[in-house]
Amino acid sequence: MDAAASARPPQRRRIRRVRAFLRARPGGQFRGRHWHLHVARGLEEIAKAVGRPAQECGALLVSARARLFEAREQRIRPGRDEKILTSWNALMIAGMARAARVFGRPEWLASARAALDFIRATLWREKQGRERARLLATCKDGRAHLNAYLDDYAYLLAALIELMQTDFLRRDLEFAEDLAEALLEQFYDPGPGGFYFTSHDHEKLIHRPKPGYDSATPPATAWQPWRCSGWAYHRRIALPRCRPAHAAAVLSGAGAASRWLRQPADGAGGGDRSAAAGGAARPEEQMRVWRRALDQAYLPTTLILALAPGAEDLPLPLAKPLAPAAVNAWVCQGVTCLAPVDTLEKLLGVLKTDNFR
Repeated sequence: MDAAASARPPQRRRIRRVRAFLRARPGGQFRGRHWHLHVARGLEEIAKAVGRPAQECGALLVSARARLFEAREQRIRPGRDEKILTSWNALMIAGMARAARVFGRPEWLASARAALDFIRATLWREKQGRERARLLATCKDGRAHLNAYLDDYAYLLAALIELMQTDFLRRDLEFAEDLAEALLEQFYDPGPGGFYFTSHDHEKLIHRPKPGYDSATPPATAWQPWRCSGWAYHRRIALPRCRPAHAAAVLSGAGAASRWLRQPADGAGGGDRSAAAGGAARPEEQMRVWRRALDQAYLPTTLILALAPGAEDLPLPLAKPLAPAAVNAWVCQGVTCLAPVDTLEKLLGVLKTDNFR
């Protein structure tokens, strides 16, 4: 027997091991000629079945993967969608900021802030002369274009609210105020109420919807751009007129309107609450204890902000005097606030009660 013939059996055995690991049956799994490769059996199981060391089988699989990759590189790669969407990035920013707060991961917060900085620098247009401030919907290859839709504004506002609860910066509040003003100016329907999906200066379409049901993404009409501002117009006019516009849809299909059902009962003065904690000296260790406890509490209708000493020009619910040498908190509902709370136990008790007195 020549050398080539004597080498075939070991080669076949190696092929059989790789096939067993990747479930690559002879002839293919799909239409008799293609394979869908996936790990079907663990490395230890394969090694035990063939009676060879796991290290040897592992090295064989590494070699096989390299050869498979070389073969795949000869094929034409599928097209890849590389556009950057404001709305989808905003959802990710909100999730990263909340996760950073709950799990104590500053690198996740840094990632969220980097994405927000990109959106503000690339996809936001400040008001200039008669030109309105506006958000753009998409960016690719350095070119941002297309008027943003309602969900772009609403999701980005929600992201800013999450960021402010994780790490309060005055510039985030200013950006949120600008976004909310642009949203109301460009999407609100002053007639029957509610918000359109497209802006008032969008191209004319045969239908201009006011989405209210949950879908693959939350309905933008159910977000609350006024949560951290205390603006009277937002709370007393826009929200009360927005709810009736969607009431029929919510009542007829409550199972598909969970975002609406999560809203506080009375946006004009009750339900939605904010808690601002801080101190003139802001003892850092005490503040960290308060933050850890509040971050672990489930308070879906409460906005919790940790304010640094000397914070100025804040909206009415947040512009409160701070204790001289200890952490204290103000709990507000709408523009009505309780007396300052000076212990963490009292604060948690107030925030977890259904009554506001």
